[in-house]
Amino acid sequence: MTKQNNTQVPDIEVVDIRKITGDGNLKAFADLKIGGSVIVKGFNVLKGKQGVFVAMPRKASKDGRWFDILTPVNDEVKNKIETKILEAYDQEGA
Repeated sequence: MTKQNNTQVPDIEVVDIRKITGDGNLKAFADLKIGGSVIVKGFNVLKGKQGVFVAMPRKASKDGRWFDILTPVNDEVKNKIETKILEAYDQEGA
């Protein structure tokens, strides 16, 4: 782990990225290894009005509302997750 501003930022590694073909907004699925010991599945790369972005894994409740099942503890961790996934997305063949 690296330490920045009294915050532990875990090592983050993309273990799988799967691009989606077609015209929809969903462009890829990604799975991460966090801290060398936990794999989190279900990140999405989506195309928005301002380009591609990363959505955290989500789950639908019984009443049909969606909620994130993973929430980064701060902006540093969130930015590192997004950067790693978007770098892997850019490197993955079309």
